[in-house]
Parts: sequence; structure tokens; C-alpha cells
Amino acid sequence: MYKDLTVYQKSRILVNKIYKCSSLFPRSEISGLTSQLRRAAVSVILNIVEGESRNSTKEYLNFLNISYGSINEVKVCLEISLDLKYIDSNTFQELFSLCEEVSKLLYSYKKTLKLKIP
Repeated sequence: MYKDLTVYQKSRILVNKIYKCSSLFPRSEISGLTSQLRRAAVSVILNIVEGESRNSTKEYLNFLNISYGSINEVKVCLEISLDLKYIDSNTFQELFSLCEEVSKLLYSYKKTLKLKIP
């Protein structure tokens, strides 16, 4: 079950933290960076869940690849947010480190699933 996966649990924490920090972004960014950052973070977790619901390991891997791309999007959005001074360096470090952790978990999980493909 996806709720038992550490990568799911960490991604859920990330989404919550992203929503909290981005709620402080300027109103002018609601349909810009705020929206993109939130969408990318949510995409990570939703693709983990959607992939797990598929009947095929190959399909699951495809969804995990999409999650992996989305976590990298989150990282770049965080860098832009730091550059624009929407977040401070401490917030950036905390969130970027969590992204790195999710990236590593996704990579490891993908590697484990690949071993199950005949």
C-alpha cells in the first residue's frame, strides 16, 4: 500500500511544507511561481499513488519517472524563489534537503522495482 512507502510519506510532508511557505509569496505570483511550485510538489505524490494503482511494474516505473521529473521541478522553483527572496536561505535549505531525500528515495524505489521486471 502506498501509504506505507517512505517516499510517499516524505512527499506528503514536502507538499505540506511547500503549501505553507508558498502561502507567503506575493499575490502577483498566485498564477505564476506559487502555482507551478505547488503543482510540481503535488505531482510527485500523485504519480507515486497513481503508479502504485497500475497493474504493471513497467507502468509504475513510468509514473515514478514522472515523479522524479517533478521533484526536480520543485528544486528549480525553490532556487528561483530564493533568488527572488520569496524564501530565506534556511527555508530553502530545509525544503531543498527534503527534495534531495525524496529524490534518493524515488531513485532507490525505481531501482528495486526494475529488479522485479522479468
